[in-house]
Amino acid sequence: MVLTFFDKAGAGVLKGLDTAGDFAVLAGRTFAAIFKRPFDGKNLFRQFQAIGINSLPVVILTSLAVSMVFAVQLAFGFKQFQAEGLASQVEGLAVMRELAPVITGLMLSGRVGSAMAAELGTMQVTEQIDALECLATDPIHYLFVPRLLAAMVMLPILTAVSVYVGYWGGYLILVGVEGQSAYVFGNEFYKLLAFRDLRIALYKAFVFGMIIALVGCWKGYRTQGGAEGVGNAPTSSVVTSSLWILIADFFLTKLLLV
Repeated sequence: MVLTFFDKAGAGVLKGLDTAGDFAVLAGRTFAAIFKRPFDGKNLFRQFQAIGINSLPVVILTSLAVSMVFAVQLAFGFKQFQAEGLASQVEGLAVMRELAPVITGLMLSGRVGSAMAAELGTMQVTEQIDALECLATDPIHYLFVPRLLAAMVMLPILTAVSVYVGYWGGYLILVGVEGQSAYVFGNEFYKLLAFRDLRIALYKAFVFGMIIALVGCWKGYRTQGGAEGVGNAPTSSVVTSSLWILIADFFLTKLLLV
């Protein structure tokens, strides 16, 4: 019985190492392929639209809703200490450093990462990727690189949009509902912020974009098992990338705030 336990534990560790190694190899090949030619500009701009422009509505609505909910909680909490003015300062700090990059990353892991996994998974089980290799086309360069570049560029832009929307979400609650002065809110929102905070948010978004694209493409590329495998790939992609985004957020926060 003890031997069976250690057998299973060892098999799990070996499987985890094999999975991590496979991801690392594909990620390395993807970064190396960025500098290869020819460069498919049309495919890249198509990914810009799919990842960036088409994601604007969900990013705007989510950022607005989350910032409004957070403002409601802050207003309620600070009222207990007669310190309502601090709500605007904490709202600005939270939106800039955490809410905007993390919410944007999580939403795009669901919308974009799952789409990448499903698309590449379908290509894998229908042997379209094998056909690319038969035509002497590197699937990593053709499929992974445009998605990776588009995600790394568009995630920071969408995060900046999320910060802007988050400002107005806080404004609607703290000024429109709680009756705080618009002038006071505008000054207090940015009181604790510096350019470093915006830089931290954009750095986080850049890393989150890498995670979403690499995990989504990897899960799709390794899809097996026909229709069932294609169905499982997006789910696995969303869970994995969301978990890695939260872990990366913690370490990036500790690293960048030092």
